[in-house]
Amino acid sequence: MAATETDLAALTRFAAPVPRYTSYPTANHFSSSFPAKLYEEWLAAVPAEAALSLYLHIPFCHTLCWYCACHTRAVRRYEPVAEYLVALRQEMARLTDRVRARSVRHIHWGGGSPNAANAQDIRRIGEQLHGSFRVEENTEHAVEIDPRQLTEDQVAAFADVGVNRISLGVQDFEPIVQAAIGREQGYAATARAVDAFRAVGVRSINMDLVYGLPHQTIASAERTLAQVLSLEPDRIAIFGYAHMPQRMKNQRLIDAAVLPDPATRLVMSKALAARLGEAGYRQIGIDHFAKPDDAMAAKPIQRNFQGYTTDPTDVLLGLGASAISRLPQGFAQNVVPTADYMRRIAETGSAIARGIVLSDDDRARAFVIERLMCDFAFEEGAVVEQHGPRLAAPILATAKRLIAEDRDGLLEGTDEGFRITARGRPFTRSICAAFDAYLPASTALHSAAV
Repeated sequence: MAATETDLAALTRFAAPVPRYTSYPTANHFSSSFPAKLYEEWLAAVPAEAALSLYLHIPFCHTLCWYCACHTRAVRRYEPVAEYLVALRQEMARLTDRVRARSVRHIHWGGGSPNAANAQDIRRIGEQLHGSFRVEENTEHAVEIDPRQLTEDQVAAFADVGVNRISLGVQDFEPIVQAAIGREQGYAATARAVDAFRAVGVRSINMDLVYGLPHQTIASAERTLAQVLSLEPDRIAIFGYAHMPQRMKNQRLIDAAVLPDPATRLVMSKALAARLGEAGYRQIGIDHFAKPDDAMAAKPIQRNFQGYTTDPTDVLLGLGASAISRLPQGFAQNVVPTADYMRRIAETGSAIARGIVLSDDDRARAFVIERLMCDFAFEEGAVVEQHGPRLAAPILATAKRLIAEDRDGLLEGTDEGFRITARGRPFTRSICAAFDAYLPASTALHSAAV
């Protein structure tokens, strides 16, 4: 498989760095002048019958991988983790006072590595979740796992608190690639983690891979994928590596000279998607794949800060340093540094540092961008019906302009509205960027589009 002339021409026009669009407006447009009391008002306005989604951020790892762009830090002692988790539980208790006994449809532990917490603290957090909210029998309770540091006690603790889906970081199994990104993780350790969770009844397994890493080739990426497929995960996510050494100091340890070029990245992503299709997985959005009987392949999908999800709630409450909450009125984000977070929680119980109030134009554009990221299409009638003709007009005008200017067969008009073609799907983020009213004036650093 090779990049065609059309692919290369499109790369020239569309491979510039753009947001990942896990939200709109994106987090770099949140304002530090956002008043924390406004978030409190939003919480007070959450209807009693509303279902919630909860995100818990654990910003610690045993070692810091060089490619990582997450809000996390490496620790060798457990004391900083334990102290942080006390603050996290304090924040949860304060949140409970405001949205007590609400039903929870989705819980996600992210990081960092949530299994930086020991088994005792995992149980403490889980017990507090169940004591504070109505965790339903069908609640999806997911946690991100670093297989390298996983213990049997942690597996048992996660199962005991109701975790029913795990996401294992793999990235790449090739030794030369692992050495170049500072993450050594063998296949055997990953397989042990899968077996351990399946043995305690956790049946839903996701694995994360990354393409575009140093020394990675199409053949080597396919070898890693073959090993992952042998473990039969229910879902596989394949992300493009975002090299932003200006922003992430740890990425300066990576030699940019041995990174695959944009054309190789494009072919690599296409080759991996093709192999997954041959293995029976369905592509979900731009970078997720699921078995046909998995909920992500059967239900409508949405986009949030964890990527693609089947969680439809519009009340996502984030706990922990850097965590972002999304409510119908807008977004609010906790302070990023862990020390500042712990201090603010101890002093006031709240760590909100930034946020944004959504305008009607934001909502209309967010709808279009989310549908393109999820469905590769949007219906003109839905935009007009949900947001009105005045707000729909500039969006639909942009869609018509993009179709008229398209020289590569990436887009097409339909009877219903606007669609990204199969050829255009690798460039979805760039196409979404055309509907982003904030982007032209933005000075933020973003990852490569392909």
